[in-house]
Amino acid sequence: MQIYLPIAEVSVNAFLLLGLGGIVGVLSGMFGVGGGFLMTPLLFFIGIPPAVAVATEANQIVASSFSGVLAHLKRKTVDLKMGTVLLIGGLIGSALGIILFNYLKSLGQVELLVQLCYVVFLGIIGGLMFLESLRAIRNSRKNGGKVPTRRKHNWVHNLPFKVKFRVSGLYISVIPPLLVGVLVGVLAAIMGVGGGFIMVPAMIYLLGMPTKVVVGTSLFQIIFVTAFTTMLHATTNYTVDVVLAVLLLVGGVIGAQIGTRIGVKMKAEQLRILLALMVLAVCGKLAFDLLVEPSELYTLGTGGHT
Repeated sequence: MQIYLPIAEVSVNAFLLLGLGGIVGVLSGMFGVGGGFLMTPLLFFIGIPPAVAVATEANQIVASSFSGVLAHLKRKTVDLKMGTVLLIGGLIGSALGIILFNYLKSLGQVELLVQLCYVVFLGIIGGLMFLESLRAIRNSRKNGGKVPTRRKHNWVHNLPFKVKFRVSGLYISVIPPLLVGVLVGVLAAIMGVGGGFIMVPAMIYLLGMPTKVVVGTSLFQIIFVTAFTTMLHATTNYTVDVVLAVLLLVGGVIGAQIGTRIGVKMKAEQLRILLALMVLAVCGKLAFDLLVEPSELYTLGTGGHT
């Protein structure tokens, strides 16, 4: 069933979009990521223009993340205090990201920037997560199935403005969570992602938060940052395709509930290595597309068309 997307100006199979939304929703519930790091490149692959994919995907992230958060709130695995600090940083970052996005769009370089950002960030983070997860699995086998506890104290714990985060069992400075939030906000605006693929590793390895609390807290922050980003894109760029957003939303909400149930049954190390493999797979496909010569070297377009 082909459906025309008015803002993207392309026709796409409606069931394909529902399926993609569902798959990304499952990932959202399992890993605590918005799923945008996977969905936005998938939209590129099926012919959606990058500017429209980035702005519209944020809608789907809001829905699938909200669906996932409800499941985590029932289990009391959301640190609302930590989530609020991350959120403040995220709102500042997304406003800065929109300014940068609009500037690059005016120069006509936004599509290249979005794809390069994906290749660089996904490559680095996917590689680091994969190596760390392998190390954790090896160590757990050596210790008879017991996963060694991460070293809780690092340079983060020596910074000023310390606050107690009871749900996470932490007493740390608010500066690192704020900076993580700002970075994630900038990426949300430029790349159309919730930023969970950066925030989840940062919360585990940098802030020392327990894995069971990280997923729900990450989703809590992602909801508000991506909603804010979508609103800014819609009012400044007019690149949010409502038809595309609705189809992705329906699939995402259903998928997130399924993903949350699967995630509870898997070990933290298994979840992290699966996420790392997916991140690296998407990175590889995007890098390949950038390096291979396109089938059409020239395209015709009207000047000033957005």
